[in-house]
Amino acid sequence: MKRQSNCDTLEREPDDLPPGPRAEPPDTAVIEDWAKAEGVHSARLARVAGRLGALDDRLLRGPEGWRHRLALIEAADLSWLNGDRVRADRLALWISMRLSGAQDNPNALARVGWAVRRLTGGPGPEADLAAFLDRRDPENIEDSAERLKDRAGGWLEVMTASTDLHPITRACMGFHLWSLAGLGQHGDQIEAAATASRIAASDGSGAIFAPLAMGGAGGLCVSGSPAERLARWLDGMNSAILTAMRTLDDIEAWTGRAENVMAQLSGRTPVALRKVFTEWPLASAPMAEAMTGASRAAVQRNLAWMEASGLIREVTGNGRYRMWKADLV
Repeated sequence: MKRQSNCDTLEREPDDLPPGPRAEPPDTAVIEDWAKAEGVHSARLARVAGRLGALDDRLLRGPEGWRHRLALIEAADLSWLNGDRVRADRLALWISMRLSGAQDNPNALARVGWAVRRLTGGPGPEADLAAFLDRRDPENIEDSAERLKDRAGGWLEVMTASTDLHPITRACMGFHLWSLAGLGQHGDQIEAAATASRIAASDGSGAIFAPLAMGGAGGLCVSGSPAERLARWLDGMNSAILTAMRTLDDIEAWTGRAENVMAQLSGRTPVALRKVFTEWPLASAPMAEAMTGASRAAVQRNLAWMEASGLIREVTGNGRYRMWKADLV
């Protein structure tokens, strides 16, 4: 079924922030416009910040697998910004085992795989943007060519000058200044969104990133004034955070149920498989075998037992390359 997007991409809508040559870094004067926008939406910003704080606290107290699960879901949803439309099952196979099918775009998988890595850990973008992006200027770059270092420097200059703004506002501003700074020449909105999501959560210690796309792409639309963009950003983030919290509710309830149902089983494989289905939205038998270190026979036996017990369900309907997911009743 074709997914409906509620946001046109940068390629479809003009960017009408303060104009200027694309090769030039955005002027720090734009910070005043975003400061005014923040003042207009201060109450809404406080509510969203509170929800993000609640998510941060929950992830801080929860298992590491929760962060990984949310990052996979977010990255798969962000892939729609570029028109890549990477499904969660294909992403899971690529991330876990570097497996792809003939119908998969390896460049798209690599882009979304990069997003998963950046949403699950590592230094933030403002420490070293080039390293965060995994992009460097070639050694033999022409003297007349614009260097990534210069483009990144202009963007970072504005971000550094805006430290009085709330991190959520700074993230929104950074996302919308991305193309003006010349950083979006590849048409890759995933980079801009992943960078912004890390900045928005930079004050936290449990949530490595702030969800932006789980509730839909509306917050990432690129039309209107800074006040209009920030309003959509806050609404989109609010929806994404609520979606993330519901996801954690579901997986926490499933984990408790699985522990009770599987209490009669002995050995380490059942425990390891529960961990796999906590961390991954979907899993295959080869994935589970690689992650648990158990034998193929033990994995298949336990998967069959979990499916018969109503803990997991097969979602591909194939005789081969079968995928299961936790049955979040």
